[in-house]
Amino acid sequence: MIIVPERAIAGLISAADCFAAVEQVFASMAKKSAYNFPVIREAIGHANALYGFKSGFDRESLALGLKSGGFWPNNAAMGLTNHQSTIFLFDADTGRCRAVVGGNLLTALRTAAASAISIKYLARPDAQVIGMIGAGHQSAFQLRAALDQRPFERVLGWNRRPEALIRLEAVAAERGIPFESVGLDRLGAEADVIITITSSFAPILKAVQVRPGTHLACMGTDTKGKQEVEAELVANATVFTDEIAQSISIGEAQHAVENGLLAVDDIIEIGAVIGPSHWGRSTPDEITLFDGTGVGLQDLAVACAAVDLAIAKGVAIEVEF
Repeated sequence: MIIVPERAIAGLISAADCFAAVEQVFASMAKKSAYNFPVIREAIGHANALYGFKSGFDRESLALGLKSGGFWPNNAAMGLTNHQSTIFLFDADTGRCRAVVGGNLLTALRTAAASAISIKYLARPDAQVIGMIGAGHQSAFQLRAALDQRPFERVLGWNRRPEALIRLEAVAAERGIPFESVGLDRLGAEADVIITITSSFAPILKAVQVRPGTHLACMGTDTKGKQEVEAELVANATVFTDEIAQSISIGEAQHAVENGLLAVDDIIEIGAVIGPSHWGRSTPDEITLFDGTGVGLQDLAVACAAVDLAIAKGVAIEVEF
């Protein structure tokens, strides 16, 4: 069995590697060659933690396994990442455990890759301004990945605690792009692409604040009851997602579907656009929305890539198991 510890991930795999792995598995999902198993996510009644499993199987790559972990909100006070996870890979032919891989950085990279893929395929080619809603740990990964997809000229940011926007300002500075902290009205009026990455349980962005032609990547809603944007905004958009079953149950689309504002059959898997069996954006004025719920197959794809790189670079830790 191979072990790839968390401390080794940063030196092994790049954002580009993760982008390619997630892009491939989204296409495989749309072809029904890969599928996710039901998600388990529970409050454990200790340390205010949420804990669960995401798992699946890709018949094309033979990636089989699960990610185990969750959210420990008190970790930051101890100098630890709030999101903690480990990915387990199994041999599809024998069922034996093939690898155990640190999942914290990989989760951040694969989540950012998903929104970046949506920008690649759905944002207008002439998009120049990107708006960021949320400034937590994940936001920096989101912005870096997004900036690789279009020649954005400005970054606008909003957060409930404006002082936290320093994280996004630093990323913009890395790329030599101007950054400005703004209100939601201005962000919606000027941004061509908007990424929401919060843990909100109430809508932050309203339909009237978003102009025609905008692409939104809603990346924070992954639990029943969470909500980042108004249901009417979802209903006004052409909705794409990683997996429809999760989108309507734990994703941003759950509220629009529950309120009868959006039909399940109108939601499109992003893999169909990658395929391509769907054309993606139809017109320059169309509002497109990617509901990124986060699927287990993303985790397996990037973990497999990390294991392959660890073997190729001679840094894989092998143990008898």
